[in-house]
Amino acid sequence: MDLGIAGKRALVCASSKGLGLACARALAEAGVALVMNARGAEALEAAAEAIRDEFGVPVTTVAADVTSDAGRAQVLAAAGQVDILVTNAGGPPPGMWTDWEREDFIKALDGNMLTPIALIKALVPGMIDRGWGRVVNITSQAVKAPIPVLGLSNSARAGLTGYVAGTARQVAPHGVTINNLLPGIHATARSEGLDAGAARDQGITPDEARAQRQATIPARRYGRPEEFGATCAFLCSQHAGFIVGQNILLDGGAINTTL
Repeated sequence: MDLGIAGKRALVCASSKGLGLACARALAEAGVALVMNARGAEALEAAAEAIRDEFGVPVTTVAADVTSDAGRAQVLAAAGQVDILVTNAGGPPPGMWTDWEREDFIKALDGNMLTPIALIKALVPGMIDRGWGRVVNITSQAVKAPIPVLGLSNSARAGLTGYVAGTARQVAPHGVTINNLLPGIHATARSEGLDAGAARDQGITPDEARAQRQATIPARRYGRPEEFGATCAFLCSQHAGFIVGQNILLDGGAINTTL
């Protein structure tokens, strides 16, 4: 399918690896020029060079912490006018409800709620002026079914979801859509680390730990990053203009819910 977005320009955050990289690659395959951001310059440059070589699209890289004021200003200056925004950030650490103080919540909000909102506020007005735009926020399956030990993430991502619910409907008349992608477990370095930790805790092998988690997923496997990226690219396409303010689960059926 021709997504109809060749020649568009996208900013993809946290895109040196994992699901962010998968989204960047899928957009590049569709002919979209990229501005890629991540904190680590070496991994970012390697990912960008691979995309240039494989897909032949222009790629600008900005190694900066987009959750900081200075880093965000650097990213926005490099991005300029973009047609597509993909927000993404690693989640805050796990813990118990008794562990977290105000400072912990502020840091979580900065990373997983306030930074995406700041990027939306900075870039969507230009999309409105041009009469077309796409925003995709990578959040979490925990928005649908909160995970007890991820209370910081639950809180911050739920806040972003509420913001998007209203904002998406305000900008939709101008040809701009905002939607959220809610990943479950995917085969990334993060899932490998989680499996390794579970293996240590239980005295089993990482393969056994992975098999245990896969057994809890109706699809009986982890998601593939490339299928996540393809879904993101579709939401950014010319064919997705009637999808507004939605929260789309990619979890293999793990969250047992009707709606």
